[in-house]
Amino acid sequence: MTAPDRIEAAKDAIAEQGADALEGLEVPIVEDGRALFVYEGRAEGVWLHHWIFGLQSAQEFLRTHPDVWTLELEVQRTARVEYKLEVQQNGERQLILDALNPAVARDPFATNSVVTGPDYKTPWWAVEDRSRRQGVILERQLQSEVFGDVRPLSIYLPARYRVTRRYPLLVVHDGLDYLRYAAFKTVLDNLIDRGEIPAMVVCFTQSPDRVHEYAASERHADFLATELLPLLEGEFSLEVGPENRALMGASFGAVASLHASLQHPGVFGRLLLQSGSFAFTDIGDHERGPLFDPVVAFVNGYRRAPVKPADRVFLSCGIYESLIVYNRTLLPMLQSLGVDATLVEAQDGHNWENWRDHLRAGLTWLFPGPLWMVYE
Repeated sequence: MTAPDRIEAAKDAIAEQGADALEGLEVPIVEDGRALFVYEGRAEGVWLHHWIFGLQSAQEFLRTHPDVWTLELEVQRTARVEYKLEVQQNGERQLILDALNPAVARDPFATNSVVTGPDYKTPWWAVEDRSRRQGVILERQLQSEVFGDVRPLSIYLPARYRVTRRYPLLVVHDGLDYLRYAAFKTVLDNLIDRGEIPAMVVCFTQSPDRVHEYAASERHADFLATELLPLLEGEFSLEVGPENRALMGASFGAVASLHASLQHPGVFGRLLLQSGSFAFTDIGDHERGPLFDPVVAFVNGYRRAPVKPADRVFLSCGIYESLIVYNRTLLPMLQSLGVDATLVEAQDGHNWENWRDHLRAGLTWLFPGPLWMVYE
């Protein structure tokens, strides 16, 4: 049965049988670029809320049966969309997960339901494979004079780490979130074991005040270059030279990475910037609130007087994000400065699984391993 037949048959069955028609049904029904969403329960109204910038959210369901509601939407073949249902009962509305859909995504603030197009697949590099050699994560603390507090660090050492070898270094902003929500250790284990990236040391940092410290803060840039890097170089066997050091982050973490590389030129020669909040104002106001003011001031200044921040830069961004234009604008500017830069776009939004899905492309761009370009 083709997708239109499946969807129409499901709608007909629901209209006739109500909730009984849902038994054994996988919801949403997705195929051939269409999706049928279903809500079961008493309600005065049901809407689907997504976070796709520029497209209408609050899509209204139709009452197909007294206690069953349906909504049919277009879903692109490789798309991945996070959403919630808004249900009105007794005059009050609340956002809830889709109880009929087991697929969910988590982040530090919420859990969302997920619908994907028929061609989307969770990438293999994000799936744990115990047959591959496993790295280890060490916990450390850094007494910071810059911030006047203690900063916890999680440090990944590759399998078969040896002090007689030297390793490239990657520093990750929002590192604990990358580990928890983007399967970063699994990604490293898989890519290193497969030879797609070299064995490397990865430092996962976490800020207690990221919206300020990551917003083009000179103190944060100094923390990375004058405190964190010397500590890591003193304890671990690291390659020397900027070409062997990389910074990365998502959203404000991408801003912090770019800013630090400019504040301390010649220290970090690789950048991995995901959904960077590189807002600027060529005319008018940015309308993103006061937390963005220092970011906009930084990006505006950089656009007026750009300099080369690093030798290699990888950018990724979802086309469903409001930040996509800023990231597209940054790419040609970097390339005009002689940066080996690329941008990868996805049919996804501002979320951790989007960033997870592009770790392979980003890491292999910055640090291609011994087998890269051999098996492809």
